[in-house]
Amino acid sequence: MNVLKHPSFFRPANHSSSAPPLTNPPPASRPSSSNGFERAARPLNKLSLSGFRRSSPSPIVSVNNIPTTLVQDGSYLELLNLKLSEAVSRALAQPSGPATANEQLLGKRPIPAGRGHALGNFIASELKATQDSPHLHRAIIRTLHRPLSVLLTNLSAHLVPLVSSPAFQHAPPPSVQSPNPNSTQLHAIAIATFVGELLETFDEFELGTDLDVRGDGLKSIREGLVSLINRVVGPIINAIRNELMPLLEALEMPISQQGTKAAPNTKGLPAHHPSIIALQVIMPVYAKTIARFTTSAVSQTTLATFLISIVWRGLVALAHRPYVPTSPPTSPKLVPVALKKSRGATTPPLTPPPARFNIKLPPSRPPSPNYVNPPTAAVDARALYDLLNLLPRPMGNKESARLAREVVDDAFEGLQALPDLLDAVHVVPAKIASEERLDQVARELDILATKVPLLIALPVVLQAPANETGNVVVSSLIGLSVAQYRTECLSGFGRAEECAITVARRVQDVLSKNTDVHPVVSKWLDIEILETSE
Repeated sequence: MNVLKHPSFFRPANHSSSAPPLTNPPPASRPSSSNGFERAARPLNKLSLSGFRRSSPSPIVSVNNIPTTLVQDGSYLELLNLKLSEAVSRALAQPSGPATANEQLLGKRPIPAGRGHALGNFIASELKATQDSPHLHRAIIRTLHRPLSVLLTNLSAHLVPLVSSPAFQHAPPPSVQSPNPNSTQLHAIAIATFVGELLETFDEFELGTDLDVRGDGLKSIREGLVSLINRVVGPIINAIRNELMPLLEALEMPISQQGTKAAPNTKGLPAHHPSIIALQVIMPVYAKTIARFTTSAVSQTTLATFLISIVWRGLVALAHRPYVPTSPPTSPKLVPVALKKSRGATTPPLTPPPARFNIKLPPSRPPSPNYVNPPTAAVDARALYDLLNLLPRPMGNKESARLAREVVDDAFEGLQALPDLLDAVHVVPAKIASEERLDQVARELDILATKVPLLIALPVVLQAPANETGNVVVSSLIGLSVAQYRTECLSGFGRAEECAITVARRVQDVLSKNTDVHPVVSKWLDIEILETSE
C-alpha cells in the first residue's frame, strides 16, 4: 500500500515538485545524452499505461464537424454557441491586404463580399444536420439568438454613423463624370450586401417568418437585418428617382413648344425629345448603380416600387402629350441649297456629298441645317422603353420577389404597347361613313390597348382626328381641373385601375353631346367598359 502511495522507483532521483503527474505526462521531446533526467524518463514512458494510449489518441472534436450524437449530454449546444460567436467575430473582422484609396474610411476597409454567405453556410450546415430532430432543431434556433443579436448590434453601430453622415445623405447621384460611389457609400453598401447574403439562409430555412408565439424564433432579428438594408438602399434609389422624374414629366411637352433645334448629323433619322437625349447619356450609369445596390432579395421590393413609379410617370406624360401633326419643311433657309444644286448642273461637279460640301464652305457661312422630322410621342415611347429596359428588374427566381417581378413586367408591357396605339390613333380617318367600319376600327384599337391601362389609353384615343379641332382633355370632360384629376385618379397604377370604370362612364355620358370627339371613341369605350365590367 505504501509502495503504491509513494512510487519512488517511478521517479528520478532529482525529483522536483513541479514535475507533471504520472497519469498525464508531457509530450516527449528530443532526448539529450548529457541530461540524467531525460534518461530516467525513458523507462517511465515504457512502463506507464499512457504509452499504450498514445498509439490510439482520443478523437478531438473538429470545429467544422459537430456530431449530432452529442445531443444527450448538452456539450453540442455549448460548443455550437462558441463556434457561432467565433464565426460572427470573423465575419466582422478587418480584411487583410492593401486597400485602395477610394474604399478606405477612417483607416478601415469595407466588409468583403462573401462573408455573409460564409456565415450563412455555417448556420445552414448545423440546421441541415438536425432536420430529423425537431427538438434539437428548435434548440439550435434558440442558440442562434445571442450571436446573431450581437451581430445585429455591431452592424447597426457601424451603419448608423455612415448613413447619418453628410457624405451619404447629401451625396450627389451618380453621373457620367462621377459614376462610382464615395467611400462612405461603399462601406454602407458592403454592410447591406453582407446582410443580404446572410438573409439568403434565413429565406432558405424560413427563419423569422413564423408567428413567433413562443419567442424562440428569429423574427425580431430578421426585421432588424431587413431595416439595415432599407436604410442603405432607400436613400440612393430615391435620389435617382428625383433626378429622373423631371425628365419624364418634361416628355409631356412637345418639342416644338420647347423651341428645340434639330441636332446635327441626324438627317434621315427620327429626332428625339431632349429628355430622351439626356436619358440616353445617364441611364447606363444609373443602371449600373442600381444593380450594385439591389443585389439582396429584400431590396427587390424597393426596386419594384422604383421601376413602377418611373414607368407610370412616363406613361402619363406620353399619353397626355398634345398631338402636333408633322408637316414638310417650308423654311426659306433650304432655298439657297436648292439653288446651288441647280446652278451646279451647268458647271463641273459643284454638288459633292453634304459632308464634303460643308467642309468646303467659307468660315463666314454656316452650313444649312438638316431637316429632321419632329419627334412624335410614339417614337419617344419606344426610345423610353428601350432606356428603362436597361435597368435591372426584380429577381423572378425567388418566391419572395416573384410578385414584384410580375407587377413590374405588367408595367413594362403597358409601356411597350403604347407606341403602336399612338401610331394607330393618328391614322384613323376623320370621317367613317359605315357603321360596320366604325365598329371594326374600334375593335382594332381595343386590341392595341389590351396591355395599356384604361386611363392611359383614353387620352390617346381622344386624339383621333375629328373636325380638325384641338386636343380634348379628359379632365375637362368630367368636370375636374387637370391637377385635381391627376392627383385623385392618376397617382399610380392601382388608383388608376380603381377609377377607370367611373371615369370611362362619365366620359361616355358626355361624348353623346360632344361633336368635337371622333365617334370611334364612344364605340371603343363601350367595348372597354363591357370587358372591364366582366
